[in-house]
Amino acid sequence: MKQYIYQNKTLKRLVHWLIMSPTRTRPRWYVRMLQFLYVKRGRGSVIYSSVRRDLVPFRNCSIGSRSVVESFSVLNNAVGDLHIGHHSRIGICNTIIGPVTIGNQVNIGQHVLISGLNHQYEDVHRSIAEQGVSVAEVRIADDVWIGGNVVILSGIQIGEHAVIGAGSVVTKDVPAYSVVVGNPAKVVKVYDFSLNGWVKV
Repeated sequence: MKQYIYQNKTLKRLVHWLIMSPTRTRPRWYVRMLQFLYVKRGRGSVIYSSVRRDLVPFRNCSIGSRSVVESFSVLNNAVGDLHIGHHSRIGICNTIIGPVTIGNQVNIGQHVLISGLNHQYEDVHRSIAEQGVSVAEVRIADDVWIGGNVVILSGIQIGEHAVIGAGSVVTKDVPAYSVVVGNPAKVVKVYDFSLNGWVKV
């Protein structure tokens, strides 16, 4: 059935209209009422009531056990799957737009934007809104700490036990066991296993 809908453009547009409000650009109220059927949640996971859940049934969304999505955040899987691992914390007023995969024991500060979506703009003879979007998955490994007011752009991969300093704009992949800061974010420390310590770059 899903394949048939995707192949039929008219039917696809109709189904999309029935699911998503084109003006509000979010799932319609009757779709949001059914999210308990298609959003996979692990035991003990918490999503605060003020979280905006722009979660649609034609994409995947999963939140691991004991993970928390704090107040006034936005979860959006309209253009790509959204996965949050176990024992992770999504801070106050975060915006996460799929495709995004967040690992286990990840701590994310306040007012962070993580987006796997980017708007096309290259054709100057058409409005940017008419040119659609491109998507590239953001992947955040286990045990990562992301400070407040960070922006992580589409297609970025962040390695295990990395630290992203507050206010950073991440435009390139972040190696495991490193600390990055700034706009654009640059590596300032790495962990040297031969010295058993952090070394400034």
